[in-house]
Amino acid sequence: MSNLSISLEGKKGLVVGIANDQSIAYGCARAFHSLGAELAVTYLNDKAKPHVEPLAAALDATLFLPCDVSQPGSLEAVFEAVSARWGRLDFLLHSIAFAPREDLHGRLVDCSREGFLTAMDISCHSFIRMARLAEPLMNQGGTLFTMSYHGAQKVIENYDVMGPVKAALEAAVRYLAAELSPKGIRVHAISPGPIKTRAASGLSQFDELMQRVASRAPAHRLVEIDDVGMTTALLATDAGRLLTGATTYVDGGYNIMG
Repeated sequence: MSNLSISLEGKKGLVVGIANDQSIAYGCARAFHSLGAELAVTYLNDKAKPHVEPLAAALDATLFLPCDVSQPGSLEAVFEAVSARWGRLDFLLHSIAFAPREDLHGRLVDCSREGFLTAMDISCHSFIRMARLAEPLMNQGGTLFTMSYHGAQKVIENYDVMGPVKAALEAAVRYLAAELSPKGIRVHAISPGPIKTRAASGLSQFDELMQRVASRAPAHRLVEIDDVGMTTALLATDAGRLLTGATTYVDGGYNIMG
């Protein structure tokens, strides 16, 4: 136990997906920072920058970089900057998802090919790309995180196209964990309960879903971004050194209910 460190002092981490102060990624970044990590933070585009920049400043972020995974070269430029500044990476958080509105609000059976491919590329394949770019920077081991949702495992009304996409993301976590384990790289999917983020606001009847979860979860309350952050940060420390490849629910126990 004397060698077990519940700290991220001296660790370098990349956080992708902060949109505003209600973002799950921001809750995670705050927890990483509170445990002593040095952070690189990205923002989507010029429109998002004014909302994210003060949050990056509050986190004492060493790097503040644009990143739109749908644009060729954007993700690679982020990792080049990380490599130039630090020469290594200890953990990264992938907290991005997207589907075109017309596909997100329709039935899965009616989802367009283009919409499905877009959702899969941005929400799932971008994590695989990040893992590939992070691998050479994690030559002393590291931890990769991505955000999932219970709709990957169960049918959630109005979640539709994102259900299969998040299921693919959770499967990718398992395969990446197996492939990268020999290099000491751990891979986690975090599955929070519903939180009123900007991304969630695009889902139909989301308020009703939140009320249902709050009433049925054993904890009888909704999780907050800092609850997700504390769990994620703990898994990045030595306390999580033998945990990898699983989906960790942070939902007040809702996922166990029939």
